[in-house]
Amino acid sequence: MLSQTLYRLGRTAAHRPWAVISAWLVLTVLVVGASGAFGAKLEDSFRVPGLDSQQANDLLESAGSGQAGLTAQVVVTPAGGGSFADDPAARAALDRLQGAAAALPHVLGTTDPAGALAGSSDQAGIVSPDGRVALLRIQYPTVEDLSAADLDNLKGLDGGPALRVEKGGDLYFAYEESTGNAGELVGILAALAILFLAFGSVTAAALPIGMAVLGLAVGTGAMALLANAIVIPSYAPVLGAMVGLGVGIDYALFVTTRHREYLARGLSIGDSIARSIATAGRPVVFAGGIVVVSILGLAVAQVPFMTAGGIAISMVVLIMVAASVTLLPALLALGGRRVVGRRPVHATSPGWARWTRHVTRHPRVYLVGVTALLVALAAPLLALRVGIPDDGALPPSFTQRQAYDLVAQGFGPGRNGPLVIAVALGGDDAVLVPLAAAIADDPGIESVEAPVVRGDVGTLVAYATTGPQDAATGATIDRLRSEVFPAALVDTPARAHVGGQTANFADVGVRVNDRLPVFILTVLGMSFVLLVLVFRSVLVPLKAVLLNLLSIGASYGVMVMVFQWGWGADLIGLESTVPIVSFIPMFMFAILFGLSMDYEVFLLSRVREELAALGGPETGSNELAVIDGVAKTGRVITSAALIMVCVFSAFVLGADAATKMFGIGLSTAILIDATLVRMVLVPATMKLLGRANWWVPRWLDRVLPRVDVDSEERLPEKALVSA
Repeated sequence: MLSQTLYRLGRTAAHRPWAVISAWLVLTVLVVGASGAFGAKLEDSFRVPGLDSQQANDLLESAGSGQAGLTAQVVVTPAGGGSFADDPAARAALDRLQGAAAALPHVLGTTDPAGALAGSSDQAGIVSPDGRVALLRIQYPTVEDLSAADLDNLKGLDGGPALRVEKGGDLYFAYEESTGNAGELVGILAALAILFLAFGSVTAAALPIGMAVLGLAVGTGAMALLANAIVIPSYAPVLGAMVGLGVGIDYALFVTTRHREYLARGLSIGDSIARSIATAGRPVVFAGGIVVVSILGLAVAQVPFMTAGGIAISMVVLIMVAASVTLLPALLALGGRRVVGRRPVHATSPGWARWTRHVTRHPRVYLVGVTALLVALAAPLLALRVGIPDDGALPPSFTQRQAYDLVAQGFGPGRNGPLVIAVALGGDDAVLVPLAAAIADDPGIESVEAPVVRGDVGTLVAYATTGPQDAATGATIDRLRSEVFPAALVDTPARAHVGGQTANFADVGVRVNDRLPVFILTVLGMSFVLLVLVFRSVLVPLKAVLLNLLSIGASYGVMVMVFQWGWGADLIGLESTVPIVSFIPMFMFAILFGLSMDYEVFLLSRVREELAALGGPETGSNELAVIDGVAKTGRVITSAALIMVCVFSAFVLGADAATKMFGIGLSTAILIDATLVRMVLVPATMKLLGRANWWVPRWLDRVLPRVDVDSEERLPEKALVSA
């Protein structure tokens, strides 16, 4: 039995706290040390088999074309602000800079702006028409052959006093580390303050934080080791820190609250800890399992970097669950009775009891009103546009943003997102000239470079009239594939594919959108089955699924308002409106659905416990059970949610737009779920459904195994404190 196993774990940790804590400290040192010594670099690989852009990159790679690799852009302008034509010192410095760039390790080649200014090569595309901006594009091999050292070498390029030099491009995207840990620190401090207000004890507030921080060190440290087996994306530690801190502190809060209740009843410290792990620990294990299952469901998307990210984040959640049932009881044992503090411990909150009675007296009003509000918040979801924010969304102080702006001003916005067109010639390279002409005639194309042939693969680099993240650029890519290529290559064996980072990002967005319905149905189905198993009911799981969809939809709507429409963008340091990062809606759904089910399990398990004490579903008062259940869990659920909101909101401080999206989206959804959904819609719907809440067909009741989530059955007799 799970409860008996957890009881033994809690009792062992309570009796030998220093042994358990020492084991965790040793594990932390080993994991962090091994990560530094043997861990692999986290990489952002957008390689997705089957996409048209991936076919283009594979063609270029097979032909040995440098265009399949990463690029960097060094954007140069005279320091005095004038034209290169009028500044000999700037031209000489540019020539030296170009030579230094070409000599960097792993560089396959560069453009020749210095030669263009000297008249020895074509200026088109590398020197702006007004002569003020020169573009030194550096070609590297594929990401597998590079490392962060290549970015460091690029950063070391210096143009001297005569030049202003800004840098950007793929190399920064692949290897630039996120700056600082302000989000984690602010979130931890906010959580500490909330726990102190909830418990009235410094000890009780500090122990969950300590457990979560130690668990997070193990979880994020292990990611670099996991990267030796699969490619872990660079965003995984940030997202893992968000989710890990949130669930870790929440799970510790649930267990610590139950421990304080048992101590207040007079139990000995050891028995209270063991019993708390056996009772509150079971919902923690079950809820953590739901979060892991939801996140691992990302594999349905068939996007490798999302699957790898999901595995890494699931690992952090599992470590937090393990810490909650082993490390936390050891810490609670050391805390002794100081976890109670001077404030009386009340299992039932009179305020939440009064509120729930009020809601259950007017259930239809609250059901209709709150549902209408959530539907209104979710309405902007219809305008959701996915993509990848480019360097134009970064703060102006970043060199990538400076480079982006200079290129857009000097050459037009499309120069920041070249479309690399790979053509499988089929032995007929004569198709390239008419194909290039057809591409140039498209209204969304500003210019096309001269074709290059290597083996049986031709390469054309085209520039759109619009920026990489503009919806019009995506439409241009679609038009090239569906109209321009078929018409230009009709009756020829040649086949063309659009590659490059801009097309790759657009294709990933389409793949995620196409797979999103399948993913949602998979997660909903698995969660429904698990809840039916736990609560032996059909309507309670169905209601939970529908209410979770409402809260998640509302958070998507808020993201559209902020990031696409710009409402309140200045308040979070967002420089410009951007599309929603293509993989965020799916990631958010996985995380939020799992976290929402946490609160559902903790609330409904207590409601069912109260109903059983009142005589069961057949004879007990459903309304009274709901009131008592909310009264006993409302405070801890809202405290836990407030902690998560603070942890997630703190990540809005990050400079990266994707990090801000996660922060806004996750915090909004948790806030809505723990207040409007759990504390209003759940009691209102349960009052209206009455005994039907617990209806289950007889045939299903016979085949379902018995699962008690929060029961003290089969535990040893309570050991009271001796007088």
